[in-house]
Amino acid sequence: MDLKNIPRHIAIIMDGNGRWAKQRGLPRAAGHREGAESLREAIKACREFGIKHLTVYAFSTENWTRPKEEVGILMDLFMRSLNEEVKELHKNGMRIRFLGRLQNFPKELEAKMVWAMELTKENQLGNLNVMVSYGGRAEIVDAIGQMIKEGKKAEELSEEMVSKYLYTREIPDPDLLIRTASEMRVSNFLLWQIAYTEFYVTGALWPDFRRQQLIDAIEAYQKRVRKFGKTEEQVMDK
Repeated sequence: MDLKNIPRHIAIIMDGNGRWAKQRGLPRAAGHREGAESLREAIKACREFGIKHLTVYAFSTENWTRPKEEVGILMDLFMRSLNEEVKELHKNGMRIRFLGRLQNFPKELEAKMVWAMELTKENQLGNLNVMVSYGGRAEIVDAIGQMIKEGKKAEELSEEMVSKYLYTREIPDPDLLIRTASEMRVSNFLLWQIAYTEFYVTGALWPDFRRQQLIDAIEAYQKRVRKFGKTEEQVMDK
């Protein structure tokens, strides 16, 4: 792995917790718990490699339609993770953001997320962006709604303006998007931001995704030629 060519921003669709548990005859909750350990490993590795931004898809707007029992388990896991992990992240200089329609969460959990963001907002050694109650279409709808509220005119619109109204307005677009569990879709994730992001799909289920799997993804990224609409010759000449 070339440490001089590290992506500034990695986004991950963490897929396969349920399948991992099913393969082992365990309840889905066991897969979610083991997936939380994979996230800890990913955060640690990103800090080690100097990756400034890690964005993870933790809970989508569509996930609210899952069985009530599973949603409840996930809410409990979120709360437990906040109680156990945030102070350690803060100690390590990590800033944490929860991005999405936070108002959809139970008030106690929403307040805990706000507390975590406030506690870590001045940290500068790394950024963890956790997308919760999040959907790419919902994000764009919310951005348009806010622009309308502020009286923006059609002739004022630009890509730069839209970007400033997204949840991710202070965050650079991802360089690399990793999806686990072999799924070949973006699942309503960062629809605006991944226009020129490099994709990497792995067969590893998320609970099995650890440091080496992240290295594999970065090494694959480093073999790509990022053209941004130009020809390969133009990029290589530069």
